[in-house]
Amino acid sequence: MRVFNLSSGSDGNATYLETESTKILIDDGISCAETLKRLSLIGVKGEDIDAVIITHSHSDHMKGLDVFSKKFHTPIYAHNDVWKGLYPKLTRASEENMRIFTDNFQIGELEIAPVEIPHDVKCFGFSFYEGDKKVSVLTDLGHTNDKIFNSVKGSQLIYLEANHDLSMLRACEKYPLSLKMRIAGKNGHLSNDASADFAKKLVESGTRQIVLSHLSKENNTPDLAYTYISSKLKDNGIIEGTHVKIDVASTIPTRIFRLK
Repeated sequence: MRVFNLSSGSDGNATYLETESTKILIDDGISCAETLKRLSLIGVKGEDIDAVIITHSHSDHMKGLDVFSKKFHTPIYAHNDVWKGLYPKLTRASEENMRIFTDNFQIGELEIAPVEIPHDVKCFGFSFYEGDKKVSVLTDLGHTNDKIFNSVKGSQLIYLEANHDLSMLRACEKYPLSLKMRIAGKNGHLSNDASADFAKKLVESGTRQIVLSHLSKENNTPDLAYTYISSKLKDNGIIEGTHVKIDVASTIPTRIFRLK
């Protein structure tokens, strides 16, 4: 299994995942042209993509979807509740390529387990299985709970939201109070503190690679998220680089992860 994040953050989110015979995107929140450019970095073409799975209907997760699906006749998978907000935004994709799931489903070699997560629209995280390999994507959630943890625990690799630093968010002059409250609320985004708490539980469940994701460009930085969360884990006896490896996803492609 090979995983490559094309973009992460409020400017757009897209992640590529492949097995030997199955290639998918999780979200497509960058333009079709940019998606193709970034896929080409790892030798993948648009027509190679078997499906796009959508977490929710916000534009930073589906900006390029309409054009991409039309251009390559690519199936789009979204939960029935997500389609209610997604469908009106798609004017080019063919209806025959709009696929609904309500429970676990399969695409090629991949077994896919969705879990509903708390956000201000219907939203889902996912775990992807190939044999004994498990990768999860968990972003755009205001808080975690036992159901979410039980769904993603044991992931060898997880893309985990670390959206904002609470002190930076409070001090941000660009954001009105209403937006700050939405972001920090139960249906907003995970803070570095909340991400660190969840990361501790994940490492204890066997996770050995965490990629901090969906960082706010206004209220967080890669260095701050990495340093703060690594420090919080260290306080609990978990050493970054020894017990777990932590990377940070960004708006540009960086590292390819391979699970053998």
